[in-house]
Amino acid sequence: MEINRRTGRRCAIVVPCYNESVRLDAAAFLAYAASHPEIQFVFVNDGSKDDTIGVLRRMQAADPSIEILDKSPNGGKAEAVRDGMRHALRMEGVAIVGFWDADLATPLEAIVDLLQTMETRAGIDIVIGSRVKLLGRQIERKAVRHYLGRVFATFASLTLELPIYDTQCGAKLFRVTSTLDQVLDKPFLSRWIFDVELIARLVQAQPRSGKPVRDCLYEFPLQCWRDVPGSKLKSGDFLRAARELWQIRREYF
Repeated sequence: MEINRRTGRRCAIVVPCYNESVRLDAAAFLAYAASHPEIQFVFVNDGSKDDTIGVLRRMQAADPSIEILDKSPNGGKAEAVRDGMRHALRMEGVAIVGFWDADLATPLEAIVDLLQTMETRAGIDIVIGSRVKLLGRQIERKAVRHYLGRVFATFASLTLELPIYDTQCGAKLFRVTSTLDQVLDKPFLSRWIFDVELIARLVQAQPRSGKPVRDCLYEFPLQCWRDVPGSKLKSGDFLRAARELWQIRREYF
């Protein structure tokens, strides 16, 4: 894909942030942005109570290409991502949008891996990172979270009627299309598993788009992924996710 000659951008990455002033690796983001002018970051401050907005503004001062959406009050990760992606869809010259976890559990270097996958595989409009522990890859995940994740992923796959291994990895890219714009128009029902709901909306839009999701979605096995201390996931979130999965099934299928 050619870099847009006027803006120098082809991909916008949304990074939702809530109380990330300590964990946000500003130096890593700035270094990556400087070495990859084709990629633009859109940080969404989701009503943080710490100095997240101060960190983001200092990053923007160092690199004016960085965009900030400052939301208040806190609306949850789902709406932070949706607002950020809707903003990114309207940015000049951007052909691919996506979102990335602020804690860099998935290294920034994987952005290029996902982009190259989208660009070299015909017909692929969605590329999502997948945490598959294979020989030669470094996937560091706590055992409890891994096994709970596998149970949830199985039910998510059954709900979506798609053979997806990992719906919840926070590294996803989407080609800019009118269908993507339409499915992001309304707020998510889900606060916790919006990734599943977004795919469900795309599946629901198949008759209009004329392109089955299973034919345009590709899972990329990440080279590296690690649990980062300070995760906001709590033990009760698994039960909330199960309830929301049932709501998604009822609403879209």
